[in-house]
Amino acid sequence: MRPGRTPLALGAILAFVLAAGPWLPQWALFILTLAFAQGLVALGLMLLLRAGLVSFGQALYYCLGAYSAGALGRFLHVSDIFLEMIAGCAAATLVAVVLGFLLAKYRGIFFGLLSLALSMILYGLLVKNEALGSTDGFNILPSTLFGVRPGGEWVRYAVAAAAALAATGCALLVHRYLGTPLGRLAPAIKDNEIRVEYMGASVRRAIHVKYVIAAALAGVGGALAATTVGHIDPDMAYWTTSGEFIFIAILAGTGNVLAPFAGALVYGAIHTLAYDLSPNTWQLSLGAALLALIVFLPEGLSSLLRRHARNS
Repeated sequence: MRPGRTPLALGAILAFVLAAGPWLPQWALFILTLAFAQGLVALGLMLLLRAGLVSFGQALYYCLGAYSAGALGRFLHVSDIFLEMIAGCAAATLVAVVLGFLLAKYRGIFFGLLSLALSMILYGLLVKNEALGSTDGFNILPSTLFGVRPGGEWVRYAVAAAAALAATGCALLVHRYLGTPLGRLAPAIKDNEIRVEYMGASVRRAIHVKYVIAAALAGVGGALAATTVGHIDPDMAYWTTSGEFIFIAILAGTGNVLAPFAGALVYGAIHTLAYDLSPNTWQLSLGAALLALIVFLPEGLSSLLRRHARNS
């Protein structure tokens, strides 16, 4: 897709969700909202993948965002959707700024395993913390929007609309960032770091910035997921959660900011359908369907956008 068409496509998707949302069934709104949440995490992973880095620990920031949103309601009795997302983003960003100085020094499998280790440290701390529900976690307050609590049948729509607005805003910011000199460094870093340094750019600084942006997006996604589900627990920081995000990012590809959300929606739809058709062997059905998608679309769903752009 041409860069100039991306904002238009994002605007069209936002308009569709806002206009069609009231007529969508509750289960569809739930899947759509989770897709926005997971897509935000995958969007951050896309930035790292473009630079040749794979993080196996994005669940760390996803969980931080969720627990920050839950803590607002549990301790401060604040349940506004946007305030929860801001809190999740702020908590994830602050932690990533500190940890980024360490992670920016590593590459390859060392970067991935170190990020995974940090995520599992958070998991261990939460499991032992009785004030935050230990292994059971805790429920969060019902969502409000600008201080108003929607009616029972409008809650899902309100959360989905807030998710669409947040995802669109984040996607536009990332799209703008990819057009900056710092954003354009990613392929060069992946290809040859030494040449990037000879050009006068700092590879560590560039990776640090990308890592912080990816963490902030994961924090927003975690807060949004917590608001959607209404419950949080330490499993949100577990390594299998990070694995799902990696799978979505690979399924989506790195060609466009729309792809992570499309990948998350496809993943969620297949997961739901597989569990509905074969509740005892849904992992097998899910794996087979996703394997077929990867075989026939090795560059991810974003390759479909490139094909469409070449044909248009």
